[in-house]
Amino acid sequence: MSDELVFYTNPMSRGRIARWMLEEVGQPYRTEVLDFGTTMKAPAYLAINPMGKVPAIRHGDTVVTEAAAICAYLADAFPQAGLAPASGSRERGPYYRWLFFGAGPVESSVTNKTMGFQVPPERAGTVGYGSLEDVLNALEGAVSKGDYLVGNRFTAADLYVGAQIGWGMQFGTIEKRPAFERYAARINSRPAAIRARELDDALLPKK
Repeated sequence: MSDELVFYTNPMSRGRIARWMLEEVGQPYRTEVLDFGTTMKAPAYLAINPMGKVPAIRHGDTVVTEAAAICAYLADAFPQAGLAPASGSRERGPYYRWLFFGAGPVESSVTNKTMGFQVPPERAGTVGYGSLEDVLNALEGAVSKGDYLVGNRFTAADLYVGAQIGWGMQFGTIEKRPAFERYAARINSRPAAIRARELDDALLPKK
């Protein structure tokens, strides 16, 4: 069985998160760029991801979709990159906590803000994230405790959460709090992050 690593993406998508993670693990991979509404919805790609969305990866016969899941999978598939606490480590708890906090409450609350939807205060208890303010306050506390979310080293949780914060501040869906700006600047200055941006930027349509 081939262990080829294939990356399905579009440079104007969450695929940028997966690209960054691929650059962090440092393994060779092949990129397939898909277009919205055409190749992304074609039968060949729907066999990979029935949602018709990117990113996705195929590692041999294993297919993984969803940016956070891709980050978690690659960290475990290539442990030599040191992007996840060891299995069984107590640090695995906060690692999962913040990785899924980014994929759940942060993603949901920021998307709702983008769409102009506000949860009525009296219904906040029925919503997983409560309120955007609750989410941002929890996130601020997490990134203010140290350089990284888990222990004293960068992990896939930092990559995913850092990407969410960076994008949110860029597009105005996350407040530019000093703690967020410091954290995003630190995370996004990593060599792999810079390489990933350059690769994706080179794929953008020429103006």
